[in-house]
Amino acid sequence: MSDPSLNDQPLIVHLIELRDRLIRILVVILLFFLAFIAFANDLYAYLAEPLQSLLPEGASMIATQVASPFLAPFKLALYLSVYCGAPMILYQAWGFIAPGLYAKEKKIAGPLLISSIFLFYAGMAFAYYAVFPLVFGFFTTIGPTGVTVMTDIDAYLSFVLKLFLAFGLAFEIPVATMLLVKAGIASPESLKQKRPYVFIGCFVVGMLITPPDVISQTLLAVPMWLLFEAGLLGARFVGTSQASYSTENSEEASESGTTTQIRNEALDEEEENDHTDVFDIMRGKDKSNDSPILEELDEPDPSEDSNPTAGPRKPDPS
Repeated sequence: MSDPSLNDQPLIVHLIELRDRLIRILVVILLFFLAFIAFANDLYAYLAEPLQSLLPEGASMIATQVASPFLAPFKLALYLSVYCGAPMILYQAWGFIAPGLYAKEKKIAGPLLISSIFLFYAGMAFAYYAVFPLVFGFFTTIGPTGVTVMTDIDAYLSFVLKLFLAFGLAFEIPVATMLLVKAGIASPESLKQKRPYVFIGCFVVGMLITPPDVISQTLLAVPMWLLFEAGLLGARFVGTSQASYSTENSEEASESGTTTQIRNEALDEEEENDHTDVFDIMRGKDKSNDSPILEELDEPDPSEDSNPTAGPRKPDPS
């Protein structure tokens, strides 16, 4: 451990540190929220631009609830505060768990945290600039004739936030793949063997998360699969943990111990078969050591064998 004195600290010290870090996270989110709430309407207009640019002439978004014109921008400002405060959240989480990590783990965890933040924002940007125009263009043109597209602002916000989260988490696949390899849970060779299942799983996840259309499903599944391949390439440079080596060594030791035990049991069984018991000699199994008296006692009576129905022999009166 990097700080052995942490083992001597009581639980209350760690709880106080956790409370302080949570307060810092809440303060950062509050500052972002206060900055965004003043421009909440403008931010919502920018978020709705991919849909509004594709609406027919004369159509616009609507608010079906009384409080939707206020609550929709308010929720957008709150969610943006959390997304923008993600680096601070991860930094505080890293500061809390870093003292319990080894030096090698710290060297790897730092770049992974930075790359995870970058990939999450890249997934959100990919959803906004690449996915939204195609998906909304498909939905606005596939409707029946005479139906005017007038989307509710609250429903639109829920829809785009769901896609933001889906694509942001999907872009974390390289980080998750390298963590699996580093933790010894999987190896690059085993992940390569499961490549067909991963390919099918990407399309299944895209079908469940995205709207029910082939375009959005493909736009999520294909990047997920490509990011999985990128994670396999990065896993070659990460290497495996010492736990995997110790596990393999323990498995080899257990196999060798089992083989030795089987051999010892076989030798014991052979020695037991070769061993001649004293009672076996007395029962006549070893005829070479029997005495003439025992042989004479073991011989059957000819009178008894000749007439088995005669019954017991009568004593001689003489």
